[in-house]
Amino acid sequence: MNLGILAHVDAGKTSLTERLLHGAGVVDELGSVDDGSTLTDSLALERRRGITIKSAVVSFALDDVTVNLIDTPGHPDFIAEVERVLSVLDGAVLVVSAVEGVQPQTRVLMRTLRRLAIPTLVFVNKVDRRGADAERVLAEIGRKLTPAAVALGTVRSPGTPGARAVAYTPDDAPFRTRLAESLAERDDALLAAYVTDDHAALTYARLRAALAEQTRRADAHPVLFGSAITGTGLDALTDAVKELLPRATGSPQGPLAGTVFKVERGAAGEKVAYARLYSGTLRVRDRVPFGGRAEPGKVTAVSVFEQGTAVPRDAVVAGQIARLRGLGDVRIGDVLGDVRDVPERHAPRRHFAPPTLETVVEPRRPGDRGALHAALTRLAEQDPLIGLRQDPLRQEVSVSLYGEVQKEVIEATLAEEFGVGADFRETTPLCVERVVGTGAHVEVIDTDPNPFLATVGLRVEPAPPGSGVAFRLGVELGAMPYAFFAAVEETVRETLRQGVHGWEVSDCLVTLTHSGYWPRQSHAHAVFDKSMSSTAGDFRLLTPLVLMAALRAAGTRVHEPVHRFRLTVPAEVFGTLLPVLGRLGAVPHAPAVHGSAYVLDGLVPAARVHELEQLLPGLTRGEGEMESAFERYEPVRGTPPTRPRTDHNPLDRKEYVQRVTRRTPVGRGGGAAPASVSPWPPR
Repeated sequence: MNLGILAHVDAGKTSLTERLLHGAGVVDELGSVDDGSTLTDSLALERRRGITIKSAVVSFALDDVTVNLIDTPGHPDFIAEVERVLSVLDGAVLVVSAVEGVQPQTRVLMRTLRRLAIPTLVFVNKVDRRGADAERVLAEIGRKLTPAAVALGTVRSPGTPGARAVAYTPDDAPFRTRLAESLAERDDALLAAYVTDDHAALTYARLRAALAEQTRRADAHPVLFGSAITGTGLDALTDAVKELLPRATGSPQGPLAGTVFKVERGAAGEKVAYARLYSGTLRVRDRVPFGGRAEPGKVTAVSVFEQGTAVPRDAVVAGQIARLRGLGDVRIGDVLGDVRDVPERHAPRRHFAPPTLETVVEPRRPGDRGALHAALTRLAEQDPLIGLRQDPLRQEVSVSLYGEVQKEVIEATLAEEFGVGADFRETTPLCVERVVGTGAHVEVIDTDPNPFLATVGLRVEPAPPGSGVAFRLGVELGAMPYAFFAAVEETVRETLRQGVHGWEVSDCLVTLTHSGYWPRQSHAHAVFDKSMSSTAGDFRLLTPLVLMAALRAAGTRVHEPVHRFRLTVPAEVFGTLLPVLGRLGAVPHAPAVHGSAYVLDGLVPAARVHELEQLLPGLTRGEGEMESAFERYEPVRGTPPTRPRTDHNPLDRKEYVQRVTRRTPVGRGGGAAPASVSPWPPR
């Protein structure tokens, strides 16, 4: 079973992992997050900061089940680590603090777990902490996370060192009634027995079987209580993992299929890939296709996880997680084998919002510029959402970020692991452009001002928010060689990384409306002549011109990322806070009174979140609390910000044509007749 532990930061996720390992005999002594002695927080930076930065895999046995436990970061700045893990899970434990309750990151995680139908148990931790309130948190879980929450126990003396988690028993009539009512909502047979008061049909064994079935379908979410520090409730949690969550499936004799969810570097600098196998068997010295590359890679070493560590083995089989060496070009998200054999739920995809911030990184010593780029490239291998963007005109490198903590971690990593000192400029928001209308443009082969041996016509129109970029053909597939169609689609997606205002264009539909080419030909008794024959390069060079003209005709609008925030502040300072929120562009909602404090929700531009976090302690005498998470993109009011351009997109047609034709000679052939141009709409 491949089991993920997920939570909002400081909910006790890593401590729970440590307790489970101790209970299984993997570690003799409990590690402490505060002391930096936990097994899964192995990075020096993790131990020093007391937070999980990288996902870690550790294994233990539960009777006849080998559990690969994946501890994930809880801080929102490292949500990309969680995203990569989700595709390999059979089940999850979502940890909620009995003191803080359901927090913004908790809601984000649960929404995603439910959308992906990942079977999930909810564990309410820290019941022994002062301020713990099990009943309040249970009500929050039902209201904010899932209506199918099923409590399997309660807590006695919550909020005290002697707090004890108590599991409900089959003889507890009120519990059986609540369980039957909850399960009957999603089971017609149980509903009929419940309505007719058929006690013989509502045996406890049948209710537990229905609970297991609904949990494995992700229709029900059992809730358990306990404390990772004292150990109370941990036996009930491990029993629930064994009974209610599904085990890995897949045949070792089937076709090879797996995904890579983590890449790190070994002691000698070689790449080590963490992969989950869904089908088949992978052996040492096997040559394996991966990531759609033309040449397969040779696996030189395999390790699988057993009793807390990775153990060398000759092979890895379906259901297991392994560390693989030898795949030098491997990247996170690569599929091992045929992508068609990966189960749909486990296919790598984007689950969370992309990074919403960006900063320019500069070496402190000018001579370290090459070393800085190499180090950032290595970090981007481990985290693809650290999007590196080079500005060749300014000789600058920018990186994408989720937040200021991630920036501090990257800075420390560059210094400690790579010996490169770096300075980061002020963080700026990563906006997006969205198409507001419909625009089209056509460039015809052998017709001025088109200098390329290709005909391309494109139409651009808006698509629903969150749908991404879609490309479709408005011409017949046989109108020209497939390689030319592929060149157009690849270039469309690359070009849309910078729109009219320099930001990535999202949520649009691009249709190829016209196509045409000159077939491969030559003068009599001569070899192939580029000046008379179209190539994929012609389509790659022409497509940006056509697409940007269509974008300008359609029009785009810049949208900025907006975060939802929650502030808890003393009542007496509430009046001084509102003007500050207004100055930061925040839109607060109606406040709620909780005792002597005000709780205020609202929206604030992502660019101002860090400033609000810095101002809050001074405004509230250190008593204010703030939580925030990405909510959506909203149109920028006023003059839209622009982003420095790279050389991908041709806003200046003359400059673009001169630049690319210097790089790639083009010309028209003599006497060659162009192939027919496919019009829109197709005849």
